Amino acid sequence: MTTSAPEEAALVAALRGGDEAAFAHLVDRHTPAMLRVARGYVPNREIAEEVVQETWIALVKGIDGFEGRSSLRTWLFTVLVNTAKSRGLRERRDADVAVLAFAGPTVDPARFRAAGERWPGHWRDDAAPLPFPDTPEGSVLATELLAVTRRELDKLPARQREVVTLRDVLGMDSTEVCELLDITVANQRVLLHRGRAAVRQALEDYLKEAS
Repeated sequence: MTTSAPEEAALVAALRGGDEAAFAHLVDRHTPAMLRVARGYVPNREIAEEVVQETWIALVKGIDGFEGRSSLRTWLFTVLVNTAKSRGLRERRDADVAVLAFAGPTVDPARFRAAGERWPGHWRDDAAPLPFPDTPEGSVLATELLAVTRRELDKLPARQREVVTLRDVLGMDSTEVCELLDITVANQRVLLHRGRAAVRQALEDYLKEAS
């Protein structure tokens, strides 16, 4: 969710003025995603919660010095990542890249048409992704699918979870995520693709079971 320049200016002014409601709204909006990102750097949720708490304290103390060179959200998550690293956590980027290098395909190749078939590379008729159900129960199922998505997101390797959270939950663009996590555009693309593919597969499996 993005914020327009006037809205952000008003928010920053409110925070500088000690507006507790504005601060509480910001905490409610960003804390879940902050926990997921912090969890990628720390060994357990308890430490992740401490990192998030320290980040909010840093926001309160540092809001007067915020110069607006980046969005408030980007500044907030930059503080979060730096705080997590300052806790003595080792960088896991190289390990994640090594895992990706030896990982198999994100989707079973057998689900696609072979080279000798008509429309090679396209989905096989019996293996195409299931469409989202358009039924009166759709709202209930949507809630269930959201729960499955969150569960599978938590299962992803740290870097994949961070990238998918920042891109798909917070709506950050590729450049913003690369700068925040200090990764290359290519690495970000691979991490995003594999993370999305894993979540998508879990949703497909759930829909098959539900049907």
